[in-house]
Amino acid sequence: MTASRLQRLHDAGQSLWLDYIDRTMLGNGELARRIREDALTGMTSNPTIFEKALAEGNAYDAQLAGAPADLTPWERFELVETTDVRDACDIFRPVYDATTGGDGFVSIEVSPGAANDANATVEEARRLWKTVNRPNVMIKVPGTETGAESVRRLTADGINVNITLLFAVAAHERVIDAYFAGLEDRVKAGKAIDRIASVASFFVSRVDTEIDKRLDAKIAADAPNTERYRALKGRGAIANAKLAYALFQRKFAGPRWEALAAKGARVQRPLWASTSTKNPAYRDVMYVEQLIGPDTVNTLPPATIEAFRDHGEVARTVDKDVDGAKRTIAELGAVGISLDEVTAKLLADGITSFQKSFDGLLAKLEKKAVAGAR
Repeated sequence: MTASRLQRLHDAGQSLWLDYIDRTMLGNGELARRIREDALTGMTSNPTIFEKALAEGNAYDAQLAGAPADLTPWERFELVETTDVRDACDIFRPVYDATTGGDGFVSIEVSPGAANDANATVEEARRLWKTVNRPNVMIKVPGTETGAESVRRLTADGINVNITLLFAVAAHERVIDAYFAGLEDRVKAGKAIDRIASVASFFVSRVDTEIDKRLDAKIAADAPNTERYRALKGRGAIANAKLAYALFQRKFAGPRWEALAAKGARVQRPLWASTSTKNPAYRDVMYVEQLIGPDTVNTLPPATIEAFRDHGEVARTVDKDVDGAKRTIAELGAVGISLDEVTAKLLADGITSFQKSFDGLLAKLEKKAVAGAR
């Protein structure tokens, strides 16, 4: 029997994680089916995903109705999210066991309000880790400068960390170094490092969305150079991600890494996030097809998984034509598109967007609590 496209993607060294969670799929067998049939090996969540899950249907109503009346909206959210993530961890536990702790993870995110406060991030991460109480949970922390400090401290604690909202290669390097330092701190303390896992979530399609917007403005204002600008559309995000992977290959080699690997350390895998195609003019699976390779993860919403199952092409592409990726970034700079400015804006926008979703879901929970009290 011919392997499915999703299975071949897995066989190429890329883990497929579902960028979605809701209580219905945890209870009706859908998630277990996807693990069996789609080579699914993990799951990610964030405030936007939970806001959507809480807004649809009534799967959460019974638990919320039975919760203590004096819980704050934040505590109500934490109650339902940790329940879902714990149940998902249990469904993925056979994957975790079969890979000896190499895969089968479910991510849960600290609140966006802690993004620039390392102490608050670490405190909340430790609480979530203890509450979920599963070895295959990953705590998501934002890829800010203070987030890197949190990564070091949490790694030293033995907590699995997913660093989210990474857009810049420099930020990626910062969290790799923080992961190394956390492992080294743990070794110095005489503690094991062979069951610690981490991923660096490098966002992709949003980079093209922002760059293309800037290119469109140039097209409108500078007609003689229209074709030059047009030729750069839809290329920056993949180029940026390929440079991030090249960094990963360089960093996880050499004496510093080898000393940790000898003690059982695992690489911090690049995870490609925001891989659904936002521009309908682009191929709907381009951010999957062009970033396939070993020791990577791609977290996909259900629609993109279905698209790849139908017509995705599998080949090792993530480290193909890295020089071309460098030229693309240089050419963007030459026409006045600063990747540093783009990625800084996207990080700020990402935190703001998650905060808005977080505030929205807290408001929904407050409304449910008031309605339930009547």
